[in-house]
Amino acid sequence: MPRLSQLLHPPRDPAPLRPAATVLLLRDTPQGIEVLMTRRSMTASFAPGAYVFPGGGIDPADAQAHAQSTRRATQSDLHLTQAIAAIRESFEELGVLLARHADGSHATTADIAALDRKAPFAAQCKERGLTLAGDEVFVLAHWITDRDLPRRFDVPFLVARMPEGQNPVADEAEQFEPVWVRPADALARHLAGGFFIIFPTIRTLEKLQHYRDVGSVLAACASEVPLWTSCPRAGMLAGKEARYMEHEAPYGELALTCPDGQIVHPLDWQTSQPVALLKNVMRLTAPNPGVMTGPGTNSYLVGEPGSGYIAIDPGPADHEHLQRLWRAAGGDIRMIVCTHSHPDHSPGARPLQAMCRVAPPILGLPSAPTARAASTFTPDRALLNQEHLTLVRKGLDGEITHTLKVLHTPGHAANHVCLVLLEDGLLFSGDHILNGSTTVIDPPDGNMNAYLDSLDALSAACDAHQVEFIAPAHGYVIGGAKSTIAQLKAHRLKREAKIIGVMQSRPEGTTDDWVAAAYDDVDPRIWPVAKRSLLAHVERIESQGFANL
Repeated sequence: MPRLSQLLHPPRDPAPLRPAATVLLLRDTPQGIEVLMTRRSMTASFAPGAYVFPGGGIDPADAQAHAQSTRRATQSDLHLTQAIAAIRESFEELGVLLARHADGSHATTADIAALDRKAPFAAQCKERGLTLAGDEVFVLAHWITDRDLPRRFDVPFLVARMPEGQNPVADEAEQFEPVWVRPADALARHLAGGFFIIFPTIRTLEKLQHYRDVGSVLAACASEVPLWTSCPRAGMLAGKEARYMEHEAPYGELALTCPDGQIVHPLDWQTSQPVALLKNVMRLTAPNPGVMTGPGTNSYLVGEPGSGYIAIDPGPADHEHLQRLWRAAGGDIRMIVCTHSHPDHSPGARPLQAMCRVAPPILGLPSAPTARAASTFTPDRALLNQEHLTLVRKGLDGEITHTLKVLHTPGHAANHVCLVLLEDGLLFSGDHILNGSTTVIDPPDGNMNAYLDSLDALSAACDAHQVEFIAPAHGYVIGGAKSTIAQLKAHRLKREAKIIGVMQSRPEGTTDDWVAAAYDDVDPRIWPVAKRSLLAHVERIESQGFANL
């Protein structure tokens, strides 16, 4: 993890979490699933005026009511408590009661009318011979309120089928205007500005809209494990707050730059100004966006004014970009490192070196004979695997070091290296790992066996150096470094298994035939690029005899 001294914002403790539960009451219609939503009071302390699912805080009495509820054999005590809380809140807020009589029939409107929404809940149900239907409430998701908010909740989003014969009636105190709505319609009304919903509700509706009926939703929840767990993070995009879940591209960068939830980090891609990631790490993106480069090639500066800087991947020979990189370093660039020789990474090295009063060495690995003509590169010195590149600042507060460890990682290119900033657990991955896409492996300079082996080496480096974040050459910083690497390798092997199946079923097919079948889940416009990686997989498959299995 990054040193506290290098974080951009001082650590702070987010507000404590309060346990709560909310429930999506669902029903089937000829047009698809509808979910029951209700508008919160305009004076509510949390999300005033928002349309929400019924729910609220968990009371101690909810945990004491287990004996008055049915439960599934696989339902934990915690999940049962949460289910009972959701049942109670649905009754108190909307007059909906998930309970049954001894004969199995649902609670009726007469039962509901006989109960006092403000009196102890479970005891009233017991008096009327009603058993809470905790076994009919399933865990859909787990949300943890964002770190920046003054009131925070740890809340499961539960799902249940709406009881037959009941109609919601809002309490007109906490909740108003109950409405049945299709998830897609709720989202459309929100976008139109007439149906305010908050981020977790939006993301839940986005996922819910893909289910065909209530039964399929409940079946998806049968494992008792939330389909997703999220504590969102927020940054600034186009001058407004924008929130993201863990699987979304900016999340890792927000976790690195604002670990305690400060909403200050700019997410807009631009080429004119450096973006600070840590006090000792800046990113400047080259103005070369495209299909292969995403928003552009990321050049990084590691160091500080007292130590000088190491420039990583100066990018193309774009004079204005190199001038901005040189100015961001105050002209004090001690080393220039190229992760590999591709034309969007290394051509800027010589012009950047020439700008410096004291010429810094250009470091990397020379391009192999297999490199394409546009990817020739000769460093001033070849880097050694495992060597350290160190900057030192000496001051009254002692000696501060910034150390990059070199890792040879062939695969995307034969001369590819990655770098670990040891003191801060940050991996500069070049093109070996990208945010939002998988890198191209283009034989003969690219090699799939080497690429997979290098992923294993990077995973081991994450363990050895407590690496949590990856700074790629294209895209935002990635969080969860080791799990990202594992997912990337699993994706590659899954694609390879698909290619093997295609090769076995169409042994006389051309590579064009194979790419169309093996990459049928990819936009056809990407197939010419995907064909390069397919050839790398075919080379590996044939070398190991996998296609004959």
